[in-house]
Amino acid sequence: MAQDAPTEAAPVPGRPPALARSLAARGIHYGWAMVAVTFVYAVFSASAMGVPSVLIVPMAKDLGWSIGELSAPQGLRLALFGLAAPLAGGLMLRYGPRRMVALSGALLMIGLFIAITTREKWQLWLGMGVLLGLAPGITAMQLNAVVASRWFVQHRGLVLGLLGGAIATGTLVFMPLAAWVSERWGWRVALLIPSVGAALSWLAFLWLARDRPQDLGLPALGETTVAPVPPVPTEGFVRLSLQALALGSRSGVFWILALTFAICGISSFGLTQAHLVPFCGDLGVPLGTAAWLLAVIGVCDLIGTVGSGWLSDRFDNRWLLGWYYALRGVALLWLVHTDPTMFALTLFAVVYGLDFIATVPPSVRLTVQTFGREMGPAVFAWIFAAHHVAAGVMTFGTGVSRDLLGSYSPAFLFAGLLCLLAALCFLAVRRPQPAPA
Repeated sequence: MAQDAPTEAAPVPGRPPALARSLAARGIHYGWAMVAVTFVYAVFSASAMGVPSVLIVPMAKDLGWSIGELSAPQGLRLALFGLAAPLAGGLMLRYGPRRMVALSGALLMIGLFIAITTREKWQLWLGMGVLLGLAPGITAMQLNAVVASRWFVQHRGLVLGLLGGAIATGTLVFMPLAAWVSERWGWRVALLIPSVGAALSWLAFLWLARDRPQDLGLPALGETTVAPVPPVPTEGFVRLSLQALALGSRSGVFWILALTFAICGISSFGLTQAHLVPFCGDLGVPLGTAAWLLAVIGVCDLIGTVGSGWLSDRFDNRWLLGWYYALRGVALLWLVHTDPTMFALTLFAVVYGLDFIATVPPSVRLTVQTFGREMGPAVFAWIFAAHHVAAGVMTFGTGVSRDLLGSYSPAFLFAGLLCLLAALCFLAVRRPQPAPA
């Protein structure tokens, strides 16, 4: 953020909205209302990104296109979801979360409409590939990080866990429902599930959300005084994003977090979201059962990521990340070598799900601790980009590997070994010196 930008005076709040007055009368900070509307929007915007992955087979049958032709836009969607993150960091700094959610939701509605009405391949690439990647990508983890860092000092890790879990849970939990609907009424009807939910949650966010607690005359939860509003950035959002990258690139913590978060993307969204269902299909597991395993992963992810947030408020985040990556690596290696019984697959889904993106709260906390409350989320945007670009490459590479080798085992082994490498990386991370809030 520019240091010579003019200082904006703290806003003078008018009469707080009815919900804020009602919550205050009950001793509840409005930050929890922000968590609620952000959580619901994240769930449905993420479901719009994830549900198309489970519709590849019915789409292929309906449209007469190959699995490869349908898989490529899936990888593009994941990559764009991550590539949008650095620009989203600058956009969030420049324009605030409410305006960015307004833009994100509008693009999401357009993308879903194009996806539902797809008849030509250009519509597939534009709707499912481009818009359903960019729309959630320009908010995604950056929205979560901004809400947690601006509204909370106390319970920040717990909030990061709740909001981080919303993305993976929204991606995975709606998949079995979409698969079930698709089998009975077609894949176009299945896409209506995220469409309706995303529209309603988008409108709720625009109605209830505020950019900062200062807009309501409140301190952040855990502080006793209303902090002055930081200087308003005057640069363009691209320059702000590049400033965040320049700030991060001077720190070894940034590079380790970027590398390990890329491995997180490879071993989570890039592997199981697109390929667990066909992997199970190779084992003779029905589509509905395989999609149910994704739902188990999604539910356990919410539990695990919230728990990770609680732990990250209390323990050294470096060691938490080391344990998380090690356990995920062991789970993936075990899956390849175990007998593929329903019990074994369910056990894997539970263990792997608890650790699916439990890495998010301690990764965000380490970033904010190192780079500060304002710039930390923008720096984390670049780390998050590494996560989903790697996930997109892995989605494509895993499909190619399956076609060439006739098995998914090499891809799962590769991801498991990378997780063990990520765990070792945190031995080189020193406890960060906190940056100014």
